[in-house]
Amino acid sequence: MEQVLLKFWEENRIFEKSVSLRAGKPQFTFFEGPPTANGRPGIHHVMARTLKDLICRYKTMQGFRVPRKAGWDTHGLPVEIEVEKMLGIKHKDEIVGYGVARFNEECRKSVWKYKTEWEEMTRLMGYWVDLAHPYVTFENNYIGR
Repeated sequence: MEQVLLKFWEENRIFEKSVSLRAGKPQFTFFEGPPTANGRPGIHHVMARTLKDLICRYKTMQGFRVPRKAGWDTHGLPVEIEVEKMLGIKHKDEIVGYGVARFNEECRKSVWKYKTEWEEMTRLMGYWVDLAHPYVTFENNYIGR
């Protein structure tokens, strides 16, 4: 039954319609702290996202226009630590020897490691969010805001 419902939502673009049909209505904005895609999604993410989705759907039922934009946290300590482990770096000084630009490039690649799993989990749990146009925290158009 879940697969039938998900297919119906996707084929009929129900999420998109829930936003577009409320054009001109007051907007409710909900900022989700974006996940880092270099870590696997887990059941705790499903539970948190269920609550977030519940709030957005409730506000939609109250008549608000509730666009939801996916995002990816692509910087910070979790990313650096994961890349340091991958490269066998034990001390921050070693990053300079490795090359800061090379290290940064490895970090940029690393953040997409589990993106597919995140997107599939998001779809399967019926979490309504625009995955096609995400904000990415290492992109200049996001940083410059």
